[in-house]
Amino acid sequence: MKRVAVIGSTGSIGENTLKVVAAAPERFEIVGLAAGTNYRRLAEQISAHQPQVVSVCTEHEAGPLCALIGPDGPEVVSGEEGLCKVATIPEADVVVIAVAGAAALAPALAAVNAGKTVALANKECLVMAGGLIMEAAKKSGATILPVDSEHAAIFQALAGRPVAQVKRIILPASGGPFLDTPPPELERVTPEQAVKHPTWPMGRKISVDSATLMNKALEIIEAHWLFGLPPEKIEVVIHPEAIIHGMVEFDDGSVVAQMSVPDMRLPILHALAWPERIAAGMPRLDLPELGRLTFRRLDPSRFPAPGLAYQALKMGGDAPAVLAAADEAAIAAFLSGRIPFTRIVPLVASVLDSHTPAPVTTIQDTKRADARAREQVRRAIQ
Repeated sequence: MKRVAVIGSTGSIGENTLKVVAAAPERFEIVGLAAGTNYRRLAEQISAHQPQVVSVCTEHEAGPLCALIGPDGPEVVSGEEGLCKVATIPEADVVVIAVAGAAALAPALAAVNAGKTVALANKECLVMAGGLIMEAAKKSGATILPVDSEHAAIFQALAGRPVAQVKRIILPASGGPFLDTPPPELERVTPEQAVKHPTWPMGRKISVDSATLMNKALEIIEAHWLFGLPPEKIEVVIHPEAIIHGMVEFDDGSVVAQMSVPDMRLPILHALAWPERIAAGMPRLDLPELGRLTFRRLDPSRFPAPGLAYQALKMGGDAPAVLAAADEAAIAAFLSGRIPFTRIVPLVASVLDSHTPAPVTTIQDTKRADARAREQVRRAIQ
């Protein structure tokens, strides 16, 4: 029996994690849950899974939650301190980091410092503080298992082989909902259209990232830290069917690919069960039904976002943190109707271009870079 804590339990990844746990109750047990402001959904999760401790965004949500769950419910905490408490609960064997954005950084680092097995579904943690987190894992003995479908695929394709034998890794991109949309029409894209991913049901922010391919920029940086590969060995290819989730080409010319139906429960199950593989009612791949798989080269003139990853890694220091923060702020501006879809990537690029990198030695360094980038975005759209 593995005991699991979920940071971001009411989001898309969090909900899918709880589905995986519910599908294999003899293998997994929930001991901690952390949500944001959706305390009503959290109350339902508490009733279903009976965790020992739960966290909400602020005291404003804690009061109503306590009223819903009653005096016999779990301990209720809040804020960043609450996230870190759930992430370091002694009973947890696996901590799933499923909250989006920079808010995941503190609980992720806390879990790593505590020597936990960390199932990492958040891109920004390694983008903003990859060096800090990987160094902390070395010191504490923590294991970091990727839940991002692409990185989980690379992890499986590597199968423990040394990266010295790797020629390159290939991150497939579906291309999002606007892969074949004529560029002039992109000016009129609405938030509702941008969050309707054709293959994966995801949260709003990451769905927009998929539409711009900024998600691939973040994944390039993430892969650099997870697998210890130089940026020039990480490539992106368009694969609209989203059946192959990652490929590794070795020095001898062999290419190993991981394939499955596009369902986030599969990489979640892999991370929770690792190093075992267990049956938990997951969907099966029917190759004859698929018929064929297609691939296209990435067109950087149409999708310039992945190129920003190589730029940020070359700049070094806190440049990747600036990239992630500017992207998050620009997407928030788009979703609220303050900028058009076509301005997201140019706005992020302008913030990165104007940045002078500084070293990252603490979380505070990343938070300062994050705040500066967000302020630059705010000023640019006034």
